[in-house]
Amino acid sequence: MNRFIIERELPGAGSLSADELQAISQKSCQVLAELGTDVQWQHSYLTTDKIYCVYLAASEDLVREHARRGGFPANTISQVSVIIDPTTAEDRRLSQAART
Repeated sequence: MNRFIIERELPGAGSLSADELQAISQKSCQVLAELGTDVQWQHSYLTTDKIYCVYLAASEDLVREHARRGGFPANTISQVSVIIDPTTAEDRRLSQAART
């Protein structure tokens, strides 16, 4: 599966209450269950006015369908091509394991 980063513009995202976050998460999981195993939500990061979500999916279309059914914005969807981290500094070659 491919890894995608979804940028969702949501004013006040960083101020959402625990109950609001739980409701959003429950709705997301409900839609994911309906769509099957070809799309998976890994985790999300909240900033002041945006949510950045990391998904594994067979296609960008499935990510868009999840957003549509859930009523979530999906302002930008980007497919990840390479993952780097501090261990990348240890070897000049990008390992195949780091490519998605």
